Amino acid sequence: MNPAAAYIMRQEEPFRSILMHLQAFIERQVPEAELKYKWKVPFFYLKGKPFCYLNQSKHYVDLGFWNAAHLTVHPGQLVADGRKVMRSLRYTALADIDHDILASVLQNACEVHGKGFWKQARG
Repeated sequence: MNPAAAYIMRQEEPFRSILMHLQAFIERQVPEAELKYKWKVPFFYLKGKPFCYLNQSKHYVDLGFWNAAHLTVHPGQLVADGRKVMRSLRYTALADIDHDILASVLQNACEVHGKGFWKQARG
């Protein structure tokens, strides 16, 4: 079993089910994304660059976006939680997942994928 799948399978419920569902959804919505195991979490890469990650932390699952500084859709749904750049969709149960919002954010993340981690100030 690859390390990303092993990470998902060793999580307790309901987190394992949430992670498996998110993995399958991302793979359907962004079929060219490649799941790897980086920074001790399942991390999707797109065109060789970081795209998004899955992480079970505390009492929720984070779906974090690498290019979050550039995301423009559903900003009220994206959680910063003290992080300067990284933003995530956060779930505590499968029922929390709004598939329309998730699909929109994934599409927006694909659109801004090449823009880098930090948002550059325009001069």
